[in-house]
Amino acid sequence: MTLVSNDSSWWPFINSYRIFSYFTVAASVGVIYDWVLTFGQEVELFWKGRRSLMTVLYLSIRYVGIGYVILKVLINVPTISITSSGCRIMYITLESTNEVVYVMLGVILIARLNAMYQRSRKMLVFLVVIFLAIRIANAVMAAMSMIHISVEEVVLSGTYGCKVDYVENTVLLYTITWALAIGLELLLLGLTLWIAVKHLCELRRHSTRGVIGDCFTVLVKTHLCYFASFVVVSCFYVGFSSPTLSGNLSSVETEFYLGVAQIFHFAQLFVLGPRLILSVRGHHAEDPVGSESDTVTTIAFSKRVPLSTSGSGEISN
Repeated sequence: MTLVSNDSSWWPFINSYRIFSYFTVAASVGVIYDWVLTFGQEVELFWKGRRSLMTVLYLSIRYVGIGYVILKVLINVPTISITSSGCRIMYITLESTNEVVYVMLGVILIARLNAMYQRSRKMLVFLVVIFLAIRIANAVMAAMSMIHISVEEVVLSGTYGCKVDYVENTVLLYTITWALAIGLELLLLGLTLWIAVKHLCELRRHSTRGVIGDCFTVLVKTHLCYFASFVVVSCFYVGFSSPTLSGNLSSVETEFYLGVAQIFHFAQLFVLGPRLILSVRGHHAEDPVGSESDTVTTIAFSKRVPLSTSGSGEISN
């Protein structure tokens, strides 16, 4: 049911809604700009290269992200009229897309770690089990949240919008999902740093660096950037569970807070996410001795170096 009103008591809501829409447009423009900026690399490294799982994941995240931000603009810009059923459908679509993109990013991170651990089967099974347990739990809680959320169209003094009301324990469920996601990311980061340090120590001991040392540097740097953005986003959304914020959704302060969180969220998912693959593949493309194989699931060496990690004991072309 559409709520129509010209009551001046809604003006604070209208003002805060417009402020949030500015952040939405700014974040969406940032995602589109990054796509334009990297389109040349995308064509050379993905469209003209051979197809692989990482190619599919990169293109999926990149173009799902573009569709996501366009949909986000449609639902948040106050000059566009959307029915109550349309508001709910678009909201559920956005939330579901969020979950799917996080699953794809998880697959990318696990593939990178599997390569760094020399395709250790035990490590792969461990990561997949932990990842599935957390993502399934998060998906269930996200579904419960979407069921209990009220979404309706509002027309207030000529301003259109979709009003979302968080009922029952919805905010608590969102907080739990972010807490579980933080735990998973901390685990992945810890495993990445541990194996990277161990590999670099082994390489230094054998007086060699070459392709693998540079590749590990790229892997660690991109993972640290992605993790830092994830921590910022998580802190914003966990902080939203505060009654001061979640209990006053129409305030300018709350919308400003959520707007800044949204900018970081878009950057994490649709800018830094694709760059987890783009940076590594670009590194191999620039390296004259790089391999033509998949640049995330395979790490190329100019020579074999014995490494004392679990798995096969060495990585080679």
